[in-house]
Amino acid sequence: MHIIDIHCHLSFAHYDRDRDRVIEDARKALEAVVTSGVEPEDAKKALEIAREHDFIHVTLGLHPIHVDELSSAEIERYEEFISEHRREIIGIGEIGLDYHWVKDPMKVRRMREVFTEFVELAKDLRKPVILHLRGETSSSTEALEEGLKIVVDEDISHAVFHCFTGKPAIAERICEEGYLISLPATIRRSKTMKTVAKKIPLSHILTETDAPYLSPVGEERNVPQNVRFAYEEIAKVRKMRVEDVDSAIMKNFSEFF
Repeated sequence: MHIIDIHCHLSFAHYDRDRDRVIEDARKALEAVVTSGVEPEDAKKALEIAREHDFIHVTLGLHPIHVDELSSAEIERYEEFISEHRREIIGIGEIGLDYHWVKDPMKVRRMREVFTEFVELAKDLRKPVILHLRGETSSSTEALEEGLKIVVDEDISHAVFHCFTGKPAIAERICEEGYLISLPATIRRSKTMKTVAKKIPLSHILTETDAPYLSPVGEERNVPQNVRFAYEEIAKVRKMRVEDVDSAIMKNFSEFF
């Protein structure tokens, strides 16, 4: 088995107490883990973790909720930092739009502008993008629709819609554009995610935990090895062996990144 978690946050404070043990447990269970740096200080921590562990890879971006915390000059310096470390990263992200937490019209406008800036940075660096697109509610499609339009208009060839919770219809449109969808371990309790996993081509699916968030087991802290729940549910709804899902996702990961 070559199980992969394409998106988590091992640099977050949730792991400060026992990060080494969490990483060692992940090493035993997984082929690869991708940890995401979401703002300048976090990016430095993510890079440090990856330098110490050969199975951990890094994407660097600016989570939309952090855009308002930084001045334009700070964002520009951060973009330069990412460019300087482009050989150490495998993608730009997470970046995107979040209408659940960001509602002020002026902040929304800047969030969109910065998102587009980072999409352009990804293009310049020839890196895939990892998209965070969250609507005001779980059923809202505005952020997904807008994010899809931006990456299409910017002629982005490689994008993954991280932690996808949208409906099957937009999932199918995303796949038609050649992009991938990442399903989290919480698929085990989501009928919509299971439908998406069944309907879209397996060649467009990746898997993740978004750890420490979105635990598939009660309210406890999530960990990368819980990504196995996503594999199991995908196999179940597609009536496939887990080993065959594993092979397909390994191929998707290698080709995407």
